[in-house]
Amino acid sequence: MSSVRAVPVTTDMDGDLLSADDAWHTARRIGLVTLLRDALMRFRFGDGFSHARGFALQLALAVVPLVIAGSGLATAVGAESVAQVVARTVVAVSPGAGDQLLADVVARGPAELPEEDGEVEDSPSENVGEIAVALGLITAFLAMTSAIAQLERGTNRIYGTERDRPFVRKYARAAVLTLTAGSALGVGLVLIIAGGPLGDAVEDVYRWGDVAETVFDVLRWPVGLAALVVAVTVLFRYAPRRHQPGLSWLALGAGLTVILWLAASGCVALYVAVSGDFSQTYGPLAGIMALLLWATVTGIALLLGVAVAAQLEGARAGIGDPLLRDDDADGIPDELQPEQPAETVAPDGGRA
Repeated sequence: MSSVRAVPVTTDMDGDLLSADDAWHTARRIGLVTLLRDALMRFRFGDGFSHARGFALQLALAVVPLVIAGSGLATAVGAESVAQVVARTVVAVSPGAGDQLLADVVARGPAELPEEDGEVEDSPSENVGEIAVALGLITAFLAMTSAIAQLERGTNRIYGTERDRPFVRKYARAAVLTLTAGSALGVGLVLIIAGGPLGDAVEDVYRWGDVAETVFDVLRWPVGLAALVVAVTVLFRYAPRRHQPGLSWLALGAGLTVILWLAASGCVALYVAVSGDFSQTYGPLAGIMALLLWATVTGIALLLGVAVAAQLEGARAGIGDPLLRDDDADGIPDELQPEQPAETVAPDGGRA
C-alpha cells in the first residue's frame, strides 16, 4: 500500500493539458534539488523498489524466450542468416562462456528428412520446433504484458492511486502498450545496448561494407534514444490510472528516465566487465544474472522518472510534502488510521 499523497489532476489556466513550458516554470520555482529529493521520497514510500523488482522479473522472463523464439521464427521462414546474426550478438553481449549454449539454441535450424521420391517433408522434430517457436512468442508476449501491467501498478502507487483498473481493462491496455510502446522500447534497447555487436554480426554475415557499418554506428544512437524517449513517454501517458498531462510535460520525466537508465546500464556493464569473478561465480548463469541486474535498474529508472513527473505535477498543485501525515510517528499515516469509537457515559457516571 502506498503512503504518499495522491497527485490531483491539473491543467493550465486555459484548461489545456500541461506542457513542457509549465514543467520548466514549476521546476524553476521549487528548485531542482528539492524536486529530486521529494521525488525520491515519493518513489520510496510509493513502494517503488518492490514494483521495480516485479517489473524486472517479468521483463527478464520476456527477453529470453523472445530471443530464442524470434531466431527460431527467422530460421523457420528460411532466413537462417538472421538467426546467425542473433547468435553472434548474444555471444558478444553476454558474459560467460556458458552463453554459447544459448547461441547454439538460437542458431539451430529445423531438421529435414527426405522422402523416398526425393521430396523433402517436415520431420517430427521440425514440427515440434515450430510449436516451440509459437509457444515461445506467446510466452514472451504474455510476460511483457504482465510487465506492463506491473508497471501500471507501480505508477498508480507512486501517484497515490490505490486501485488499478479492472482486470480486463488493465491487461487489455497492457497488451496494446506491449505491441506499441513495448516494440519501440525493444528497438531502442537493442540499438543502444547491443548496437555495436549487432552491427559487427551483420557485417560478418551479410558483408555490407565499412561505409554501411559506419552509417549504422552513427545513426543507431539518435534513433535508439528517440525510440526510448517515445516509448517511455507513451508508457508514462497511458499506464497510470489517471488523466495524465500533455506528452511534452511527461517527456521531461521520460528524458530523465533515459539518462538514468543509460548511466545505470553503463554501471552494470562496467561491473560485469571489470569483475573477473562474475563469470566464474555464476558460470553458465552469468548471462541470466547480468540480465536480471540490467532489468532491475531498468525498472528503477522507469519508476524514478514517474516519481519525478508525479512530484512535479503535485508541486504545481500545491503539494510540497509527498508523504501522508503521521503525527504520532507510529508508521501508519493518520488518514489510514481506523477511527476510534467515541466514549459514552454510563448512567452511574462511569465510562462505557
